[in-house]
Amino acid sequence: MATEEITFRRHKHPGGKRGKGRAHTKGRQLVPTAVEEIAALLGDRPRSRDLLIEYLHLIQDRYNQISAAHLAALAEEMRIPMAEAYEVATFYAHFDVLREGEAPLPELTIRVCDSLTCEMMGAEALLSELSGHYGGKVRVVRAPCMGRCDVAPVAEVGHFHVTSATADTVKAAADSNHTHPEIPEYTDYDAYRAAGGYALLEECLAGKRTPEELIEIMSGSGLRGLGGAGFPTGTKWSIVRKEPKPRLMAVNADEGEPGTFKDKLYLETDPHRMLEGMLVAAWVVEAEAVYIYLRDEYPGIREVLLAEIAKVEAAGLDRATKIHLRRGAGAYICGEESAMIESIEGKRGLPRHRPPYVAQVGIFDRPTLVNNVETLFWVRDIVQKGADWFADQGKGESKGLRSYSVSGRVREPGVKLVPAGVTVRQLIEEYSGGMADGHTFKGYLPGGASGGILPASLGDLPLDFGKLEEHGCFVGSHAVVILSDQDHMGGVARNLMRFFEDESCGQCTPCRTGTEKSVKLMAADKWDEGLLTELGTCMGDASICGLGQAAANPLFSVLKHFREDVT
Repeated sequence: MATEEITFRRHKHPGGKRGKGRAHTKGRQLVPTAVEEIAALLGDRPRSRDLLIEYLHLIQDRYNQISAAHLAALAEEMRIPMAEAYEVATFYAHFDVLREGEAPLPELTIRVCDSLTCEMMGAEALLSELSGHYGGKVRVVRAPCMGRCDVAPVAEVGHFHVTSATADTVKAAADSNHTHPEIPEYTDYDAYRAAGGYALLEECLAGKRTPEELIEIMSGSGLRGLGGAGFPTGTKWSIVRKEPKPRLMAVNADEGEPGTFKDKLYLETDPHRMLEGMLVAAWVVEAEAVYIYLRDEYPGIREVLLAEIAKVEAAGLDRATKIHLRRGAGAYICGEESAMIESIEGKRGLPRHRPPYVAQVGIFDRPTLVNNVETLFWVRDIVQKGADWFADQGKGESKGLRSYSVSGRVREPGVKLVPAGVTVRQLIEEYSGGMADGHTFKGYLPGGASGGILPASLGDLPLDFGKLEEHGCFVGSHAVVILSDQDHMGGVARNLMRFFEDESCGQCTPCRTGTEKSVKLMAADKWDEGLLTELGTCMGDASICGLGQAAANPLFSVLKHFREDVT
């Protein structure tokens, strides 16, 4: 029988190509030296996803920028997609992200605040002179409010803030490499403890107080959220406590509202009073951990808190609640509580749709208590001195004390601790030394950039929650900016709208596009009232969060009270 010869042919894979295969996988390739540098920078820190922003800060601080190679190495180190790391890094203004092949930035950056009060005090001229002087050797950029409006104008050289800045004082700091934050004088742990500090917390931890007792005291005192919303504190504690465990807490120390600097004062002078109030509140709602979200414009306060929290932990006062200090990165939107929570989780600060509210679904989807710095600052005194002690401080129907951040055209700007319900005329004449020389009172911002603008003729209204809304304004964070006959109200409103345009997170079209278009229309000598009104109404009705909803308040205020400046 003949043997049939069988021939086998080698078939190429239908997807194969000629030549050799890839030497590496698709996508951005890691740079070995960058991988080593990032691994060394992170050290033995946990590679937890929620720490992404903290680690971006480490890179920014070490290299004054974030290169594409370092960002890719960080993403690999944390086992997250490169796109995710990139979108977070580029969301925040304080991260200088370089594209692949882009030239490195200068070693030093000078930021000049161009928010309203600083602009009134000469920020534009300062910015122009510094830019012309350095000619690219030092990066000079605009920046939003730095929380020092009482000593405007302000510039930040590295992490050192130059107050009442002139070109000469800023140059002196830059040329002498004075770039590190100044540590303020403050009441430290030992001094605070010696004056009776943490006695209330010890009573709580020892079972000598009950959560229900403290909630009742807070409710009776009339203490409200002093970050802007004004929600009753006792009610908020009660709501969160009723939610299922485990629960968490966040402290909003991101006071980015232009004109606001009261929380800064309390944190840099008496930080433990806030820390004790925070731990007491956490005990009341049985929060397992508390996250302090501090704005990055307060680097000296961050150093203080790091040192003093360590002492609190060493004393065992955190045994019921673990303390985390998180660092903001230059995003005003993160003052909105749900955006802040997103940032705490290491994400872009995009406000969440509500409901559910953060008291139900907050940090890591757990029920979360959110309180402002000043609110917590008063907890110890209210409990120890009684609800009536605080409630009886107010004027008229208002209850309690208020810290007003006063800036602008007054002789003595600063934080004014006065009875709630005070009027702006009283703030000027009785607490701020009167109007600055050569200036006549024309109008005022009662609640920062988003609170609207009122004329001097309405200067006898009580500055408290629920008292200004009928005039299209609100007191918000109690940031009061005084304006004079030398201020053009159209320019004031345009400055505020430009701020909102820059700080919009971009998530929703009404806010993202509405603020941009409004800025362009408001640049005209004569405003298009109909179109601006339509834009403002759309933003107010359709924006996701308070930024877009309130962005047109100054615009509407000018059209209502100062038409002669824009029509």
